[in-house]
Amino acid sequence: MKPRRQPRNQWRPPISGTDTPNHDDLTRPVLVVDFGAQYAQLIARRVREASVYSEIVPHSISADEVAAKNPVGIVLSGGPSSVYEEGAPEFDPAIFDLGIPVMGICYGFQVMAKALGGEVAKTGAREYGSTDMAVDGQGGSLLGEQPTEQTVWMSHGDSVVQAPEGFDVLASTSSTPVAAFANPDRGLYGVQWHPEVRHTQYGQTVIENFLHRAAGIPADWNPGNVIADQVAAIQAQVGDGKVICALSGGVDSAVAGALVHKAVGDQLVCVFVDHGLLREGERRQVEEDYVASTGVRLVTIDAREQFLTALAGVSDPEQKRKIIGREFIRTFEKAQADLVAEAAADGDPIRFLVQGTLYPDVVESGGGSGTANIKSHHNVGGLPEDLQFELVEPLRALFKDEVRAIGRELGLPEQIVGRQPFPGPGLGIRIVGEVTAERLDLLRHADAIVRAELTAAGLDSEIWQCPVVLLADVRSVGVQGDGRTYGHPIVLRPVSSEDAMTADWTRLPYDVLARISNRITNEVTGVNRVVLDVTSKPPGTIEWE
Repeated sequence: MKPRRQPRNQWRPPISGTDTPNHDDLTRPVLVVDFGAQYAQLIARRVREASVYSEIVPHSISADEVAAKNPVGIVLSGGPSSVYEEGAPEFDPAIFDLGIPVMGICYGFQVMAKALGGEVAKTGAREYGSTDMAVDGQGGSLLGEQPTEQTVWMSHGDSVVQAPEGFDVLASTSSTPVAAFANPDRGLYGVQWHPEVRHTQYGQTVIENFLHRAAGIPADWNPGNVIADQVAAIQAQVGDGKVICALSGGVDSAVAGALVHKAVGDQLVCVFVDHGLLREGERRQVEEDYVASTGVRLVTIDAREQFLTALAGVSDPEQKRKIIGREFIRTFEKAQADLVAEAAADGDPIRFLVQGTLYPDVVESGGGSGTANIKSHHNVGGLPEDLQFELVEPLRALFKDEVRAIGRELGLPEQIVGRQPFPGPGLGIRIVGEVTAERLDLLRHADAIVRAELTAAGLDSEIWQCPVVLLADVRSVGVQGDGRTYGHPIVLRPVSSEDAMTADWTRLPYDVLARISNRITNEVTGVNRVVLDVTSKPPGTIEWE
């Protein structure tokens, strides 16, 4: 039977009634083995889009460690290395004998071929980008019922020139005789191309075919199950202890706070810090909308002067991130002392701090196996070593769209869960240069204009986010009225993305861009130029700092 197709970027509604699977079965993951490429995170996301739970593990994992995790399947990621070069990521070949279904992708495909007696060689015929692929024969359970000719995304110099004994060749290209293979008796499969990227036709179908048809894994992982798992995990970690939630008002911390509140109720106090780096109207949204929808206890701390003083004279973006992360923790430590003093009757210390850390935060901070430290995230690389709290991070393994789905399942209002991403360090990292009160007011005004015009044009749902950046250390000549000006440029960074791992700039209508530019240069004192950032990610990041 052909498996049910799930559209990308969408979970099925929670299963209910007699169809609800055994909760213990949901904790058995598909392991995505990371060979040093950030695409490992994207593969994990695609597996979850097929309603199957996934976890990332390093390539150094042993067969005993895999067996201990009791996975229902394994996917081997791609990677930048050659299987024959010195120091190339290795993989325990005993894992192939555990009887667990395995699919290799790109480098993982070649690792499997080499380990099982196939031949991988540098043929001189490299393939990068869109490539025509032909399905051989019926395509088996992996490629069956797909068009014989299709376009796939390749990125390799080495090729599998001979499949291991007992494997059927499922596909080929003009340069790669073995582009996919399978040994159904052993549950082993592989493709040379990248099915996880959008450029590959039928890529998600290949992943779903492996999971549902080849491995026989049911599509039974959904937001309701994630909530149940995390509630149990939070209760086990926290017990009857007291918890502070680092609430910023953004999607991530809002959902994390609501999830912890569901788990421990009145043991949680949400602490909102007005650090002066917020956008216009955000404090009101937190104090009114979020409290009304969750019923949590909220304590607001006005720390605007504290943060501005700490950031004075600092222009380096990494240093700014670390300062903001440090001041956040120091603020919460003071809140802890104040709350404990207030509740002196019971005297229980507040030991736990909730943060809305997501998978992309961890990856970009160098938290993935073999990945580079692109920038420290305030929740990951910016925390002080003498942290006085034990962290509770219920969203650490999730992507943004999954977090939104959980928020909706928890009943949070759409104006909160549908909000565009906003970095924890706030406008502090959207000012290129020193952060001052004057510059914050300028940027806050420009940002409000951009958001208002995008909303008026009905474009909020068409973009991932639109950072507005002030180039505070740059000035340009302009003419306003009858005089010469020497003002700051404002950068518009509208991007489209699925999960922030990759992004492209959004092609906004020219008339909308013109209105935004005219309003900013007319209404924001000190700005005489508006420019558009048309860089994709990679090579750029979504934020400038």
